[in-house]
Amino acid sequence: MEVMYFNEFSTNLNRNMEFKVYGTKGIPCIAFPSQNDRFYFYENQGIINSMEEEIEAGKIQVFSLDNYDFESFSATWKNPYDRIRSQEAYYRYVIDEIIPRIREINKSDSKIMTFGCSLGAYQAMNFFLRRPDLFNNVLALSGIYHIGFFIHDYADELTFYNSPIDSLKYMELSHPYVNMYKNSKIIVSVGYGTWEEECIKDTKELERQFDRLNINKEFVYYGVEFVHDWPSWNIIVKELIKKAVN
Repeated sequence: MEVMYFNEFSTNLNRNMEFKVYGTKGIPCIAFPSQNDRFYFYENQGIINSMEEEIEAGKIQVFSLDNYDFESFSATWKNPYDRIRSQEAYYRYVIDEIIPRIREINKSDSKIMTFGCSLGAYQAMNFFLRRPDLFNNVLALSGIYHIGFFIHDYADELTFYNSPIDSLKYMELSHPYVNMYKNSKIIVSVGYGTWEEECIKDTKELERQFDRLNINKEFVYYGVEFVHDWPSWNIIVKELIKKAVN
């Protein structure tokens, strides 16, 4: 497959950010890294190989981003106010800088898919829910979907906007985003194996909120042999990516 590498300065983050692009056409897909992982981890851990058939067929073009976690969710030495603002700076980086680059590289203005495992699943769901005008397809594996897991009891307007479960919980059926979600493809999965306990809890709550809003979605629960780790995610991605892009 064709692979492109980019290293570009971000005005929102005031640093150079790297990303890789896999494939030349198809549904543009932003792959958000798992916590503290780099833009090349999905390639190194076999996830890109699990998507290779769809990439080579021109069904999907994957944009694998770098993280900003050491300034936000992993920055436990910082106060919560600053950490959530670092997350919001990352949000602005993706919206203001990455999406225009995707438009240029993908040569289309179609809506974009989001994908991620673990913390990447949180980011994938968070971006999808916040901007259904830009994103209409999400594949999220083994995610935590409430912001309190990362910054505990602190709350302000930005924590609400960056907490998928809370955002859905207070959304009314008349909200214009509801119809946009209904016209999107939502696939969420989690295993019942080791290190998935909190993810199972959040996945089920996320499903309840989608049910409350009568939003079509597919939640897939795997057995105890599927743990919170790369070998399990490779198997799941190979299966679910076909549903996500067909």
